[in-house]
Amino acid sequence: MSAFLDTILLLALPASGKSETRRYMESLTPDQCKNDMCMGPTLQLDDYPYVHFMHRIDDELKKRGWNYIFYGGPERPFLDAFTWGTLIELLNEDYDDLLKNKIYEVPSAAQFLFDRLDNAMAKVGLERQMDKIPYGIRRDVAEAMEAETREHLIEKNKVSAQDKTGKTVVIEMARGAVNGSAFPVTPPNGYQYSITQFSHDILSRSGILYIWVTPEQSRQKNYERARPDGQSSILNHGVPLEVMLGQYGCDDIDYLISLSDKKDTIKVEKAFETTKNGKRVYDTKAYHLPIAKFDNREDLTTFVREDKSKWNKADVQKIHNGLSNALKSLKAKML
Repeated sequence: MSAFLDTILLLALPASGKSETRRYMESLTPDQCKNDMCMGPTLQLDDYPYVHFMHRIDDELKKRGWNYIFYGGPERPFLDAFTWGTLIELLNEDYDDLLKNKIYEVPSAAQFLFDRLDNAMAKVGLERQMDKIPYGIRRDVAEAMEAETREHLIEKNKVSAQDKTGKTVVIEMARGAVNGSAFPVTPPNGYQYSITQFSHDILSRSGILYIWVTPEQSRQKNYERARPDGQSSILNHGVPLEVMLGQYGCDDIDYLISLSDKKDTIKVEKAFETTKNGKRVYDTKAYHLPIAKFDNREDLTTFVREDKSKWNKADVQKIHNGLSNALKSLKAKML
């Protein structure tokens, strides 16, 4: 068993402090990571950039007289809820590229992203949306988005190029269900569906760090952090109210913990294709992902959005202690 946490799934409702926690993790020295957090310096993955790029594609298509292909509108949910699975497939790719140190050099970062989106949608049984776009419109949208998609690809390559030895991979995502939902929630909403879509490599290496705030706090913090020019920012974007209530009104983490046959874990049963006696068959494998909670109901994280020079020592100590306790607990559960 490694001395470090290998991979952490960082889960919570929107605006709960996930991105601030990741930023704080990045500020730690290697000794602090090792001695206080049971992890190495972090390599970080996040599905939010893909959420943002889907909105950007829809916006650019609308400007050119085409229909939205991902969302019901600028402030509406996904047209097809199984797009949540598309986001997981993109994270699976990013994680696999990181493990293999795979670097992409492409003439157009935007066109490369469009193909990745289509391929990920096909993996979860959805139609390839970008393939439907006429060549001229697709070309124009790619040109409009090239700069920001190139920046994202450069960052992706930078993460993938690093030696993973002694590092901890942190994967951030948020999932939920309509406000007041009964459990279990209907797939593909909630964590139950999305976690099951993760690859074997991720499921076999991961523990879950859940940042605990109430749904009401999540909605309030989402409102407070949102800036008109912040939609591309992981720290300052806002989720529309309809989406907050309809897709993040609650989540199923506690329900999933209660279902598991092993304490303080979430059990994931995943079907996979294999070969037996020369024939292709499906089998299932069970994973038990240990989970620990970082209690952020008293808001230990918002100050991290400020420049580090403005961080108050007392605030730093509070987040450090809370995060340390949670990660040490998670590590103990993975032994």
